[in-house]
Amino acid sequence: MTYEEAVSYLLDIPKFTKKNDLNHTRRLLQNLGNPGHQMKIIHVAGTNGKGSVCAYVNSVLRTAGYSVGMFTSPHLECVNERFQINGKNVENEQLVHAFERVDRAVSVMQREGMPHPTFFEYLFAMAMVMFEENHVEYGVLETGLGGRLDATNAIKDPAVTVITSISLDHMEWLGSTIEEIAAEKAGIIKAGVPVVYDAAKDAVNRVVERQAVKMGAPTRPVHDEIITKLLNTDKTVDFSYCSRYYGCIGMTVHSAAAYQVRNAVLALQALEVLDTGHEISREAMQQGISNMRWPGRMEEVLPDVYLDGAHNVDGICGFAETVRVFQERGPKVLLFSAVKEKQYPQMIQTIIEADLFDSYVITQLSSGRGVPSDELKRIFEERTSKKVTAVPDMEQAFQTAIERTGDGMLFCAGSLYLVGELKEVIRRRYNAEL
Repeated sequence: MTYEEAVSYLLDIPKFTKKNDLNHTRRLLQNLGNPGHQMKIIHVAGTNGKGSVCAYVNSVLRTAGYSVGMFTSPHLECVNERFQINGKNVENEQLVHAFERVDRAVSVMQREGMPHPTFFEYLFAMAMVMFEENHVEYGVLETGLGGRLDATNAIKDPAVTVITSISLDHMEWLGSTIEEIAAEKAGIIKAGVPVVYDAAKDAVNRVVERQAVKMGAPTRPVHDEIITKLLNTDKTVDFSYCSRYYGCIGMTVHSAAAYQVRNAVLALQALEVLDTGHEISREAMQQGISNMRWPGRMEEVLPDVYLDGAHNVDGICGFAETVRVFQERGPKVLLFSAVKEKQYPQMIQTIIEADLFDSYVITQLSSGRGVPSDELKRIFEERTSKKVTAVPDMEQAFQTAIERTGDGMLFCAGSLYLVGELKEVIRRRYNAEL
């Protein structure tokens, strides 16, 4: 099978499958020989910041000399991005090999009358196969949607679980309140396994602590008191983190996004829980955090052109906080798009209330999930008197936004799918290495 054939098959899976329970995923892993059962698993759930936390954990562990596999979602441009071995996306040949192993296991299940795995189950199984074949010491797993019923929750004995910031998102599947969504995310907590969590919201804390007590899981809440932000520039954020073992450590994240500080600290807390023998040095922690780069999170792709995957109200709030860092840098244009299932009217209202942009360019995602650009334009114009231009074609929209920006700055936000499509446009038009 070719790489193109494998990817085409994977992308077609959602057309003919439905959600399976965790026993189905466990059976798939069993048919594969339970790959990866000897590695230590870091399991991460939450609404915002999951991928960044995974990337920070991955970076520190690799800096400390460990072999690490990482499974995240979604991908921005190609499926290979979802699977990293020691900091590099897997090669096409390795992806195809893992696909074929999983495909054989799926054939056995189907002969037994079991349903076909979902898209995400298939990818998760491929990740575990690749982790096993590369003999990684640590596997870093990001949940896809929710936690309790997520395919990655088929792992019974992770070394540590992490719950990042939780907000209202995916409410059609996870619940209509913060408490209901938190309960789904807290479903990754396992008996006796330590859980590190973002303690910024009391409503979330109560849910997580209640589930942790029920499971006999030690808790490590991340409060504001252990973080001191020192300096936020347009390139980095310097902060101090108070470790239980090392004391206060000076850290730097290479991003203008202040929200990455909390994600870095969640990762550091998880690493302290893992590193009972204190084998990860203070220097490895500092260097690992400083070295981490995560695409699509306030990423500068061209001079004064930033892409951010903020795709819900809390994400947009964090995005706006970062844009304020650039307030002295001249006029600012926002290129915006969103998917239909998100709370895009509330996202737009948050953007308008922040009053950070001089004009807006609205575009439309190529998939059927994208909100029509005229609909987004209408909502913007109901809330602002500033110039709003709708350009449905993504490439033309980007060109319009660049021309509108002049000597100012361009920010692009509203969806990770927007980030992925823009990266393709920029790579093609500017021959940029992203």
